[in-house]
Amino acid sequence: MNRVKIGNVTIKWLGHSGFLLEGDEKKIYIDPYDLSEEPAFEDKADILLITHEHFDHCSPDDIRKVRRSDSTTLIPENLSLQFKGDARRVAEGDVLADGLEIKGTRIEVVPAYNLDKPYHPHGLGVGYIVELGGIRIYHAGDCDFIPEIKNIKADVALLPIGGTYTMDEEEAASAAAAISPKDVIPMHYGKPDITDGNPEKFKTLVHGKNPNINVIILNS
Repeated sequence: MNRVKIGNVTIKWLGHSGFLLEGDEKKIYIDPYDLSEEPAFEDKADILLITHEHFDHCSPDDIRKVRRSDSTTLIPENLSLQFKGDARRVAEGDVLADGLEIKGTRIEVVPAYNLDKPYHPHGLGVGYIVELGGIRIYHAGDCDFIPEIKNIKADVALLPIGGTYTMDEEEAASAAAAISPKDVIPMHYGKPDITDGNPEKFKTLVHGKNPNINVIILNS
């Protein structure tokens, strides 16, 4: 199973940190990477969100696969790659709402960085909270269990568990407990040459901290 329906929203894991969110008659891609095939035109992005510049999150080949000429792309303000068409630079703290919604979708831009690792300094990248179908979905980007996570309000949390470059299973479980979403989906694992991570271990750790959180393990 590579997708799950939560309320009126379908969440599909594309592998690594890539997701497709479908709801409100919109398709929102986040960090597509190493896609096995190009989606049909009608399944391409209305909105594309990029968390940071690293090759496994901002992949030009995969972006070309999912992006249409009328897609709206959000990118961190310091990303060096240049985009044609409707591309908007964002920074943590931006709230696209109250007339600034992207195609009717509220999106919040939140911090994503490492605390004691050199890979993702503060300001390199971001995470996103997307409101779709009445559900708040948090994509953490590449980060550790940073203090700002304790202020995240979300119904669904997409959290990295791979360690090395991001949170490991224990840190991610603590982050899940701090957010206390209804559902949590692990990501950023399963690429042996990039990152590891054990989703079943993560699930056990989450339930040890809060048994009421539903852990959904998807297959890419």
